[in-house]
Amino acid sequence: MQPPKDFFRPLALGAPMPVREVPARPSRMIHFFDPSNEKMAAKVPDIAKKADVVLGNLEDAISADKKEAAREGLVSIAQATDFGETQLWTRINSLDSPWCLPDLIRLVPAIGHKLDVIMVPKVEGAEDIHYIDRLLAQLEAQAGLERPILVHALLETARGVANVEEICGASPRMQGLSLGPADLAADRRMKTTRVGGGHPGYVVRADPNPDDAEAPRTTFQQDLWHYTMARMVDACATYGIFPYWGPFGDIRDTVACEDQFRNAYLMGCVGAWSLHPVQIDIAKKVFSPEPSEVAWARNVIHQMGDGTGAVMIDGKMQDDATVKQCKVVVELAEALSASDPDLAAAYQAATDAVLGAGSGQ
Repeated sequence: MQPPKDFFRPLALGAPMPVREVPARPSRMIHFFDPSNEKMAAKVPDIAKKADVVLGNLEDAISADKKEAAREGLVSIAQATDFGETQLWTRINSLDSPWCLPDLIRLVPAIGHKLDVIMVPKVEGAEDIHYIDRLLAQLEAQAGLERPILVHALLETARGVANVEEICGASPRMQGLSLGPADLAADRRMKTTRVGGGHPGYVVRADPNPDDAEAPRTTFQQDLWHYTMARMVDACATYGIFPYWGPFGDIRDTVACEDQFRNAYLMGCVGAWSLHPVQIDIAKKVFSPEPSEVAWARNVIHQMGDGTGAVMIDGKMQDDATVKQCKVVVELAEALSASDPDLAAAYQAATDAVLGAGSGQ
C-alpha cells in the first residue's frame, strides 16, 4: 500500500510535480475529431474557437489500418494549431491493444506540452491507472515537461463501474470520468443497440383502470443510465474530479440529445461529448446555467447575508443549504463568463433586473 505522504510525489526522477487540485476549466463539450481525416482535421482550428475541449480520437471509430495515420495526424495538428484557451485532449487506444504504448511514446515527447488530458478507454480498476501514471511520469521526465498530463477514464465495463471509486482515487492525475454507454451496454449484456438515450421498451406502466380493464394504460419511458450516472457523479465528487456524459449517437435527434445532456447536467456532470458540430451548441446551451437561474442564485446569496439562518424569498424558505446550492450555480457561471463575454453580459443583465442595475452581485 502506498503511504499517503507519497501520493503526490512524482513517479519518475525529473517528472513534474503532480497536481493537488484538478483545475476547474470550462469543459461543457469534449468535441471528438478523427486526425486521420484530412477534411475533418482542416476544420479543427475553427472548431477550437467555439469548443471548450477538442479531442483527437485514436481509438474506436479509427480503423486498424488508419491508427498510425491518426496518431501522426494528431501530432501535426497539435504542432500547427494555436488552441488558445481551448483544451487539447486525446483518446488513446485501450490498454489491451497493440497501439496503446506506441500512442504514448509518440505523443508525449512530440506534443506533451500541448496535451491537457489523455482519455483512457475501458478502465476496469486502479491498476490500469497505475500503469498509465508511471508510464506518463517516465515519458514526461524524458521530454522535460513542466506540468503533468492529466488522465480521464472511460467507464465502459461492468467491472469499471463496480470499481469506480478506486479508479477515481488511483492517482493525482485523475481529471474525471466519462460514461461510455455503448460498450457498457454490450459488457452488461443489455438488449439495446442505441448509443446513449432511452429505449421505448424500458418503461413503467400505469395501473389498470378499475372501471375499464381494457382501457389504454399510460406508459412512461425510463432512463437506462440513471444508476450508473449517479454512481459516477458521487465517486467523482468524493475525489474532487469531474464527471461527464459520453456520446449521444443519434446526431439527427437533437431533441433527445438535449434531454440526455440536461439529465447529466442536472445530476452533476460538467459536460458531455460532441460527435458533430451541432452537438457543440447543444452542450454549450445545456451545461451553461440559464441567466434567470444565475440571477435567482445571486439574489438568494445576497439576501442571506452571512449565509446563516433562513429567509423567505418569493414565498419559499431559503437557508444555508440553499446558499450552498446557489454557490454551485454562481461559481459555474463566473467560470464560464471569464471566457464568454456574451454569456457574462446575459448573466449580468438578468442579475441587474433582479438586484438592480450596477449591483455587481
